[in-house]
Amino acid sequence: MTRRPPHRPSRTRGTRHGRHGRLGRSEVVRPPLPPLDGRLDRFEVTVGSAVEFLRGAWEELRDVRFEISAMPVHDRDDGIPRWRVDHTTRRVSLYRVPIERLLPKGHDDALHRRAAIESAVFHAAAEYVGREPWELGPEGRDY
Repeated sequence: MTRRPPHRPSRTRGTRHGRHGRLGRSEVVRPPLPPLDGRLDRFEVTVGSAVEFLRGAWEELRDVRFEISAMPVHDRDDGIPRWRVDHTTRRVSLYRVPIERLLPKGHDDALHRRAAIESAVFHAAAEYVGREPWELGPEGRDY
């Protein structure tokens, strides 16, 4: 009588399925997403950090709502507004497109854009409080 060779499972099944049939499936968790780094995201982060500083320094700004809009719906005699202050609703609206796009020529880089955004936030907050922008440091100190 001839002896049979021992039964071995096929290799294709072993590589495709694990012991419990789970090998070869995709991972449950996808790879990490890249950080948010778009123009809109950078604008919101810059506004948020400036507002957070001002709220910590000025009690009058803690209950003020800072909003970001694309463009103003009203016009002024002195040009395109970059922000609007409304004392009755305790709201400051910042207009993203004029702040970012109306920079002087040669100053359209990330550093100047960030400075323009922070400047607009400080000017709008100063208008709301009734002060000058350079007076908005903690305890009214000039910075």
